[in-house]
Amino acid sequence: MPPAPTSFKDDALIAFDMLTDRASGLVNPAIRLGVTGLSRAGKTVFISSLVHNLLNGGRLPLFEAVRSGRVSKIRLEPQPDDAIPRFQYEDHIQALVRDRIWPESTRAISQLRLTLDYESASGWGRLFSPGRLSIDIVDYPGEWLLDLPLLGQDFRSFSDQTVRLARTGIRASLSGPWLTLAATHSPEAEAQEAAARGLATAFTDYLRACKSDERSLSTLPPGRFLMPGDMEGSPALTFAPLPDLPEGRAPAGSLWAMMERRYEAYKTHVVKPFFREHFARLDRQIVLVDALQAINRGPEALADLEQALGDVLACFRPGTNSFFTSFLSRRIDKVLVAATKADHLHHESHDRLERITRRLVNNAIERIDMAGAGIDVMALASVRATREATIDQSGTVLPVIVGTPIAGERVGSEVFDGNRKTAIFPGDLPDNPEALFQDIQHHVPVNFVRFRPPQIEETGGGMKLSVPHIRLDRAMQFLFGDKLA
Repeated sequence: MPPAPTSFKDDALIAFDMLTDRASGLVNPAIRLGVTGLSRAGKTVFISSLVHNLLNGGRLPLFEAVRSGRVSKIRLEPQPDDAIPRFQYEDHIQALVRDRIWPESTRAISQLRLTLDYESASGWGRLFSPGRLSIDIVDYPGEWLLDLPLLGQDFRSFSDQTVRLARTGIRASLSGPWLTLAATHSPEAEAQEAAARGLATAFTDYLRACKSDERSLSTLPPGRFLMPGDMEGSPALTFAPLPDLPEGRAPAGSLWAMMERRYEAYKTHVVKPFFREHFARLDRQIVLVDALQAINRGPEALADLEQALGDVLACFRPGTNSFFTSFLSRRIDKVLVAATKADHLHHESHDRLERITRRLVNNAIERIDMAGAGIDVMALASVRATREATIDQSGTVLPVIVGTPIAGERVGSEVFDGNRKTAIFPGDLPDNPEALFQDIQHHVPVNFVRFRPPQIEETGGGMKLSVPHIRLDRAMQFLFGDKLA
């Protein structure tokens, strides 16, 4: 469900931010591009590759403004929001290009401003357009989006929904220690800090187990429990859902009242500021999805990812911004859902990966009526770490991918050292996505192996060439190509 209506004070602050942004945009046109995705989806890699390809003349045949030569200059500029950490592009691209290691994952919000000078495609536009567009890239964890529906839930609803989910499927075995501990505490007993800490720790351990590579579950609010940052240990992060709450209201001074108060503090001090100061100001959005990881884990992980993506998309305010309404409110008028790591599959399976991803979000798109917003689904690789080849296996020609697996990766009994290249047959995705959502007995896993970033060649002058990719230019064209028309 989408977030509940904000208070009059929140709406006033949002409107003030809109006026400030739009007034600044009259002098220097800018759009705010949100980049998010659940853990391991590749947010940091996407931003780093996008910026590197634009700054270093990457091959972008589907990005019309660059292909046609209308973009004359591209540069990084100081970001407009001084209170937000800068996205450390230089460090991340050095890790990718020089060290050939994947940069650290997104743990908090960050921002980067990229400015393009361009010539309008039309003669009329060249008369009136300033010929400059700033793209403010806002990077934030997708887990934070999963917190926004909490704004529409009281503590009882949050507890009932979380406990009900914890008692189903594979979660039932993972949630056992937390639910067993919770059963020893009466909600109406006197509040004790030790009890609250113990329950919060057990609940966090349950969320961490759900998120592990072995499970790859996605619906894990509250998002800050696994990414506490400087709020670790604060009362606002020291609570847990309580199972089987009795009817009525929480008695004063009870464990129930303490948990309820801290839950509301979490919404007030964590969720609302993120919504008001960052999320409500976005113009365009890309949601990165590691569908291959969920496919490998089977139907339950896929169903959980579908639920998480539905919750994420329900948070957006899709629609078209007019000139006048954009001064008081903002709607995300383009959303791209991108399945990452397409380079882990042969190109023959890319369209199947797109169909699976579309299947994951179709119900959410219909449910929240995103018809007014431009939405697209694609498979991409922000950094292409493999190349394609074929091998002859007993007279059968198999399409394979060739790359350098990360040290410790395993295929069968073989463990890789991080230096040797190898050819891997990744398997075939089914033509019909529904086959993956059905009984586990019909599940055929993909050979998912993590590869090191590729070796980037140098030009004669010693300059590194741009990072290779798959369909990054198509993503650029969809997300902001129209702003350069």
